[in-house]
Amino acid sequence: MTPAAITTLHRLLLIALSPPPAEARRLFHGRGKQWPGLEQITVDWLEGIVLVTLFRAPADDLLTTLQDMLRSLCPRVLLQQRYLPDCPAQWLAGDPLEQWQIHENGLTYLLDLGTRQNSGLFLDMRHGRQWLAEHADGKSVLNLFAYTCAFSVAAIAGGAKRVVNLDMARAALSRGRENHRLNRHDLSRVTFLGHDLFKSWGKLGRLGPYDLIVIDPPSFQQGSFILSRDLRKIFRRLPGLLSPQGRVLACCNDPQIDMAFLLAEAAEAAPGLRFVQRLSNPAEFTDSDPEAGLKVLLFATNTIPAC
Repeated sequence: MTPAAITTLHRLLLIALSPPPAEARRLFHGRGKQWPGLEQITVDWLEGIVLVTLFRAPADDLLTTLQDMLRSLCPRVLLQQRYLPDCPAQWLAGDPLEQWQIHENGLTYLLDLGTRQNSGLFLDMRHGRQWLAEHADGKSVLNLFAYTCAFSVAAIAGGAKRVVNLDMARAALSRGRENHRLNRHDLSRVTFLGHDLFKSWGKLGRLGPYDLIVIDPPSFQQGSFILSRDLRKIFRRLPGLLSPQGRVLACCNDPQIDMAFLLAEAAEAAPGLRFVQRLSNPAEFTDSDPEAGLKVLLFATNTIPAC
């Protein structure tokens, strides 16, 4: 990071905030490597709060310059330093808040601010949630690695008959329940399973079959999951959980894993699935290397005619 880079960032943020987006959006995606000197910073608009995430420490004098610039943008500015242990966050402007409601495609989500590494909603997945809402009407949906159940919220809003959410983190599922309540959803159509996926195939099978399955796993989960090693195990199980004309939305945000690897794993482990398309990412998440960005791949059973 250099003084010139900070000046460039200031100019880009002023443009992005004139006027501010109506809903939560990424304002600046430095990790897309489009702007030299700003590769380790992202800036999000949380409807009245500017959330800035630093992934690498700048020099002390540049950090001070950056902080001064950010304070001028908005009455509420939160800076998270992801390069430090526990990813501490500090309020550069405004009174500290622990929770905040934002909106996406007209739906409401509750975020955690400054207390966790992730706020509770990944903004780059907007098109994936939108696709699910548009295709969920009357469908049975399985949401694996559900986290705070944002896919589930989108599915129920889109008319899903029912959604099963599975995640080991029970606290995240509790937040998912709150997200459904914020949107006044019928919780009798939503199931929350705080289980280890690899010990739950039988239960998931009894609750199936599913017309739509979403898998959005972490790259690495201490002691339980490594994407490069375990993804094939998941693909192998999917055909047995799907209805005859089922579809799978498989997501990966690991910059070290490309689309070719994902397609190869699916072809090897689930030959009954056919790759249909890769969903586009929101324009604000443009990456100089498309393979390093979010990959959202749609698969369908071979019983669905190819378009």
